[in-house]
Amino acid sequence: MAGAGYAAAMLKHFHHDGLRLAYLDRFDGGHGTPVLLIHGFASSIATNWEGPAWIKTYAAAGYRVIALENRGHGASDKPREPDAYDTRLMAGDALALLDHLGIERAFVQGYSMGARISAFLALQHPERVRALALGGLGIHLVEGVGLPLGIAEALEVEDKSTITDPTQKMFRLFAEANRGDLAALAACIRGSRQSLTPEEAASIRVPTIICVGTNDPIAGPAQPLAALMPEARAFNIEGRDHNLAVGDKTHRAAVLAFFEAERGVL
Repeated sequence: MAGAGYAAAMLKHFHHDGLRLAYLDRFDGGHGTPVLLIHGFASSIATNWEGPAWIKTYAAAGYRVIALENRGHGASDKPREPDAYDTRLMAGDALALLDHLGIERAFVQGYSMGARISAFLALQHPERVRALALGGLGIHLVEGVGLPLGIAEALEVEDKSTITDPTQKMFRLFAEANRGDLAALAACIRGSRQSLTPEEAASIRVPTIICVGTNDPIAGPAQPLAALMPEARAFNIEGRDHNLAVGDKTHRAAVLAFFEAERGVL
């Protein structure tokens, strides 16, 4: 695979909910089972999936790799109203992409905010999700309401040197490194604060793997969420925090093995 610009160079667009949204559709040959990737907050296809070698891993294993660039991010349109970022609307974008491509069922993987979106997609349309991989989000899918609200304020402050909270500073620097629209991202933080009830989590009966770094307080632990979901298992990404867990090789290996088993080849 080419360098860090590969995903961006291959992006296509479709329209949904009045927005022009970017996506990647890559198939290098093989069995062609579709896997839909949904990135995290302030990230992008290139940062979340290309750089950490997820796209390369899936393509080499014969998958058709579909990746959505969430509204407010990357090459997609960037509304600045918090109401535009309700998690159910963002899950609707993912469903619309599957419809646009004529894909009836897919493996679905999301990281952090993308995991929240993926869980809502599985809750609302389980018939479209063959199996689910949630990364960087554990019990805070139920007990939390997304990333800390103070991140929005940190994105809006004029002088970033005044930010003292480590998490707020980390996300401000991450958003800037990815050339994010800070106003749109602040709106996203404020608007995407939906959680599942324990009963809703328990009603998700698609096979699921939940992968969380052992040094990741942002996600909350994987095991309590897996205990709520009847078809879920937990995987600890040892020694990794929220950022480093994304591309950890044990994370990639665990999810790929899970999907391969669900395909019936292991």
